[in-house]
Amino acid sequence: MRRLLLAACAPFVLLSACATTQTSELDPAAPAAADSAYGMFLAGNAALSGGRSAEAAKFLELARNESGGDPSITERAFTAALMAGDIERAAALAPSGPDAGEPGKRLGRLVKVVAALAKNKGKVAKAELATDGIGFPHRGAAALLGPWVAAASGDVEGSLVRPQLRGDPGVDYFGQIGQAHLFERARRYDEAETDFKAVTSGDSPSEISVLAYGGFLERRGRRPEALEYYDAALKRNPANLAVRAARARAAAGKSPPAAPSIKQGAAFALLAPAATMVSAKQEATALAYLRLSLALDPDRSEAWLMVGDLMQQAGDVEGGRAAYQKVKATAAEFPAAQAKLAWSYQSDGDKEGALRLARAAAATGDRDGRLTLSDLLRANEQYDEAIQILNGLIAESKAPEWTLYYARGQALERTGRWKEAEADLSLALKMRPDEAELLNYLGYAWIDRGERLKEAMGMVEKAVAANPRSGAIIDSLGWAHYRLGDYTKAVEILEQAVELEAGDPEINSHLGDAYWMVGRKDEAGFQWRRVLTLKPDDKIKADAEKKIAEGLGPQQRVAGQ
Repeated sequence: MRRLLLAACAPFVLLSACATTQTSELDPAAPAAADSAYGMFLAGNAALSGGRSAEAAKFLELARNESGGDPSITERAFTAALMAGDIERAAALAPSGPDAGEPGKRLGRLVKVVAALAKNKGKVAKAELATDGIGFPHRGAAALLGPWVAAASGDVEGSLVRPQLRGDPGVDYFGQIGQAHLFERARRYDEAETDFKAVTSGDSPSEISVLAYGGFLERRGRRPEALEYYDAALKRNPANLAVRAARARAAAGKSPPAAPSIKQGAAFALLAPAATMVSAKQEATALAYLRLSLALDPDRSEAWLMVGDLMQQAGDVEGGRAAYQKVKATAAEFPAAQAKLAWSYQSDGDKEGALRLARAAAATGDRDGRLTLSDLLRANEQYDEAIQILNGLIAESKAPEWTLYYARGQALERTGRWKEAEADLSLALKMRPDEAELLNYLGYAWIDRGERLKEAMGMVEKAVAANPRSGAIIDSLGWAHYRLGDYTKAVEILEQAVELEAGDPEINSHLGDAYWMVGRKDEAGFQWRRVLTLKPDDKIKADAEKKIAEGLGPQQRVAGQ
């Protein structure tokens, strides 16, 4: 193939598993919802399962008041307020007492620490953090917050103690970055630099550590060293927007970035456990940490991007878009936010809105903005304009980039300029000979054209070995067997592809063709009719309709031609 919540079950569940039909069908604005604590509870659950956290928080708090402070409703109201980003209210509703669930109490204590820190009540935050109640899974977050809370309370020596947690390398690494900043804050610059050098050692230091150490060098008046350091980082990764921006700032002699404030440092400290929770598929806990981070530093762009992603995944499209729109135009993450925003409109079927956003971002001249526009143009079959943009990007590239040649090759192939497309795709494959997607695309193109079939078969087999769970790639292998006349084998492999990509119209069309060629004509007709229910493009639709009417005929015929 060429193509490659928040339910109220518990404080940590994002998916709407608890929402019953009765709840989901309830209109939260209906008067019946206000007739009782139960009605408001249902309305709150419905809003929560739909991702409307702020609305849920209002209904659930009303339900809590009507119920006389029922602990289970209080816990749900706490969850809704936290997910909506109302940290002050969440802190007030934090579960406590013998009837509250232990997970909710642990998270509640962490929320109280952040709420106090946000109000500049460092001693209150420190006292709350000193309790023994912030246990699993929040120990890492509490450990990373500890030095910043100490700093907020005026405990300088305590702030310089590096947080460590056995078995948690994230706490060790990000704790050392935080310690470096706090050493700098205490004017212990040699010790700060020792930490910065430690976290940037190795062949591939992280973007975070590069920016932290580079900013430190600039603040110390060592601009030439900072420039040299940024240049070394850009040599490793020329496309890094944040480092490029830092290098441009230093080269222009502009003011260096300020050292993080206590709140900013604490907000940064919460990003590491948030990312860990995302990796562990604990999306609700990740979102909670991100909301806490943003309560301390509302301009934290990477946090807004992560919130947007989580809200989109939970089905709250508008909430996700609102988060992406929080990223300021001056932030290094702005192009990424605009790209995500544009693709959200594309996924929603608003192609004009998606292209309008992408054109506005591309008009700034930003490279990633132009690349996003070219991708959206290809997705909307506006290949000629996409090719023009890609021509410019390729001409400007200091070193050949296989992704650009691959994208242009796809667009050229779709416009019928096969020889040019083949040249681009072959060049991209020469640069990335083991890239499964490339092997599949070029191999499939040759297979579909009836060219270099044995070579193409080998390429697709290599792609399948690299990515055995891709229905699109397995379809290419099945279609190769079809084109070589091994229809029985084609059926076997194409059935696997359909199992993996049941909603793909082209794979279903291919399986129908293979069924026909082995004499299973009723099943072939079923597959072709199924294609028409899967939103096929005009070419695949017309081909399916013709085959339903006429079949494939006595001779093999390539689907889609």
